[in-house]
Amino acid sequence: MSRNYRLLRLTGEMARFLTFNGVGFVGFALQLGLLGLLLRLGLHYLAATALAVELTVLHNFFWHERWTWRDRPAGAGGAWRRLWRFHAANGLISLAGNLVLMRVFVGLLGMAPVPANLLSVLVCGLVNFAASDRFVFRVT
Repeated sequence: MSRNYRLLRLTGEMARFLTFNGVGFVGFALQLGLLGLLLRLGLHYLAATALAVELTVLHNFFWHERWTWRDRPAGAGGAWRRLWRFHAANGLISLAGNLVLMRVFVGLLGMAPVPANLLSVLVCGLVNFAASDRFVFRVT
């Protein structure tokens, strides 16, 4: 593998990672807004977290499909399979990870829910990128 090809590949992967984080940043803002709204409506912090995460997972999938991994077309009916894989990977990582981490940060450590959610999302985000690139939007 030539040095130029490796550099080009690394540059492409970095661009994809930055795009992934751009979508994630908007999704994170959405998740925090939803979490705050649901908490104000009186939902328990774990139920509010679960609902906010699920809506954000759907939002992020839509944009990753159309922007982050647009160079990897899903093909006929493939978007539904990808959505299932996205939920199985990122959804599970985000939902289970956020719920477990929120339980630790809020329930055990006494942090406020919104800062605890910020920390939870940052931890889960790194794992989500790898799962998306290698499993959800893999080249078929």
